[in-house]
Amino acid sequence: MNLKQEVNRRRTFAIISHPDAGKTTLTENLLHMSGAIHMAGQVKARGERRRARSDWMKIEQERGISVTSAAMTFTYKDSMLNLLDTPGHEDFSEDTYRTLTAADAAIMVIDVAKGIEAQTRKLLEVCRLRDIPIITFINKIDREGLDPFGLMDEIADSLALDVTPMTWPIGMGNRLQGIYNFAKDEMTPIDRTDFSFSENVPASEMENLVEQETLEQAEFELELVRDACKEFNMQSFREGHLTPVYFGSALKQIGVTDLLDALEQLSPSPQPRPTNKREVIANEDKVNAFVFKVQANMDANHRDRVAFIRMVSGKFKRGMKLKLSTGKTISVQNPILFFAQDRELVNEAYAGDIIGIPNHGTIRVGDTLNEGEDIKFIGLPNFAPEILERIRPTDPMKAKHLKKALESLSEEGVIQLFAPQIGAHLTVGVVGRLQIEVLAQRIQDEYKIDAKFEASPFTTAKWIESDDEKTLEKFMSENRLNMANDRDGSNVFLGKSPWEMGYVEEKWPDIKFSAIKERH
Repeated sequence: MNLKQEVNRRRTFAIISHPDAGKTTLTENLLHMSGAIHMAGQVKARGERRRARSDWMKIEQERGISVTSAAMTFTYKDSMLNLLDTPGHEDFSEDTYRTLTAADAAIMVIDVAKGIEAQTRKLLEVCRLRDIPIITFINKIDREGLDPFGLMDEIADSLALDVTPMTWPIGMGNRLQGIYNFAKDEMTPIDRTDFSFSENVPASEMENLVEQETLEQAEFELELVRDACKEFNMQSFREGHLTPVYFGSALKQIGVTDLLDALEQLSPSPQPRPTNKREVIANEDKVNAFVFKVQANMDANHRDRVAFIRMVSGKFKRGMKLKLSTGKTISVQNPILFFAQDRELVNEAYAGDIIGIPNHGTIRVGDTLNEGEDIKFIGLPNFAPEILERIRPTDPMKAKHLKKALESLSEEGVIQLFAPQIGAHLTVGVVGRLQIEVLAQRIQDEYKIDAKFEASPFTTAKWIESDDEKTLEKFMSENRLNMANDRDGSNVFLGKSPWEMGYVEEKWPDIKFSAIKERH
């Protein structure tokens, strides 16, 4: 295939949801139904089998939650699918935000019994900022849930999205007897005793397979959908205004094939990405890519550090020399394709693919890699932390080891590390409390260091800069006890309260205080 054909068969998508909506189970079964893995259900199984492919960290396996993004590449029909599994917990929203910058589409998973929940709304707003097309999967229909029409109204009203049901449940919970596909005018019959399903049948055979009462209700609902809901419009979907809706049960693998077909047929091929100078198009000949994540210690046997790279344009070949936005040129000898924690060497990759580059701190989140052009992809910011805590080792002799561990973990972009300009207390900044718990466990598991967290006198942080160097120096001199540096050396003002932050901002109008920082 030529470059354009290879690019056109790529589909890069993320899965977003509120915790416990079934996102990880859906990930498992998308892989299973596509033939990428031979056994699904590790999420619910016992012992070693309990591990989800995408939840590879020890804390994820123990708690049954996703706390880091994972990437998986697999094929379905003629398409190459790059799946980005994001953390569902709101405390890891910054990691999720950056991961979504690498996606061209997203699957929004909704629990049929709970409807739209808080984190789903937040993540959808992130998608909306980038006009990412959304495919909706209403999960767990093998259980009793909310009225499907009520869910359609909630999506339309709460998320301001037009909705087009592409499939529809025939019954719900213990009454579930099938899934109807509007485009195919077919039904997937479902056995209510064990929720197993068989080959699709023409809709004309429904009356022989569905109980009379359920059939009458289903026929009424299907007619209402046809009359009341908007027809699917590809342009409206691609622009992020309309969402096609699919019903199913990830755990029982019901409706998963319909979702795979939607990814293959509806999701866009790799989309353009903005830089500080121009827009990069996917089928350009030269390689352009950006780093949206760095993950340390994926391999417990090595202190490895892998940069997750989103290919934006061109054809990458193993051994290529690529220029970093820092000006340094690297030779990429061991690029890898991901399958969660598993990996394999890759000889070539195309726009849309997610590859990993092992390195020792050379590559950072937000870096651009290309064949020499002086451009930088934009839109991968750091956010001001909402929780600040001091950290020190239980054993003072391990202070240097702890600092090195924190610097390594901060490169992942999940925590921020601040060094005070006066004093020696390292301060960790995070978005949510769970990040502190995960950080403490990872320091112990991966670096064998016992660390103590202590309350910080500061509660808020903002980056500062000014066009007037003398004004900046005067400000820093008068507020030295509040000043710190992040790991890039950028100046940060730490406030003891939101009131103090507001007071200082008002007192110093020539200083720019920012809650968002983008690497230059």
